Amino acid sequence: MVIESLTNPLKAEHRPWTLFFIGIIYSTLGVFLSLWIFREYASLVMIFLISLACVPLVYATIRFEEKKDFEILKQSLLLKEHSKALTFLMFLFLGITVSLTFWYLVFPTDISSNLFAVQTGTIVNINNQVSGNAVSAPTILTRIFLNNFKVLLFCLLFSFIYGLGAIFILTWNASVIAAALGNFIRVNMAKYVSAVGFLKVGAYLQVASLGFMRYAIHGIPEILAYFVGGLAGGIISIAIIKHDFGTPSFSRIVFDSADLIMVSIALLVFAAIVEVYITPVLF
Repeated sequence: MVIESLTNPLKAEHRPWTLFFIGIIYSTLGVFLSLWIFREYASLVMIFLISLACVPLVYATIRFEEKKDFEILKQSLLLKEHSKALTFLMFLFLGITVSLTFWYLVFPTDISSNLFAVQTGTIVNINNQVSGNAVSAPTILTRIFLNNFKVLLFCLLFSFIYGLGAIFILTWNASVIAAALGNFIRVNMAKYVSAVGFLKVGAYLQVASLGFMRYAIHGIPEILAYFVGGLAGGIISIAIIKHDFGTPSFSRIVFDSADLIMVSIALLVFAAIVEVYITPVLF
């Protein structure tokens, strides 16, 4: 398969930044194929096509990481090895997010509205849930954490049942973030143009950078938590498929996955605190 030949986990660990550009390629193909073939349902077909492109790499990565459980006995070293895979997967996610944001801004409003129709509806629902009533910061913190924890459970469950199911959830989150970021840039650029009367490249870059930082500050640890959880579920799934269940080595895999799950929960708590108490202050 052409897409499968672009990279593999071993290459990705040595040059993780290349996954950023591969994410751009995967997402751009998904955008144009969905608009060309399934225009009416492009907002969901796009997610499916991008996820499908990521399947070979993610499957090979999970198998590669599961193999490390048998080769590395010290838990601290094992977590360090897992961090290499998480690094290039985050670059892949960032590439997808940046690419989708770019196409949201480049396409005419009617096309981008159709391409991100479901994502926009999701953003509206999330905003209504968070700001629908006057509530205290601790209450908002609890809501955000529980919502993110639910997504983490989906990543674990999808990875365990389907093996690669988490990549669909993560690609969906990338598209939602891209829609929110693209809308933020458009709205703020419209305000700037109406106030100043003309458009400057520097101002555009400033707004784009501001929008990216607004979501990246809490979004990066949040998405990293989903990747960690998805990796944990995938490792257990692969171990069961390989008939390691019931063997002494399986307990080591379970212990490793439990550590990854605890790390993912800690990252979610950190991300929720940043989103509630730090992001509003800065932006």
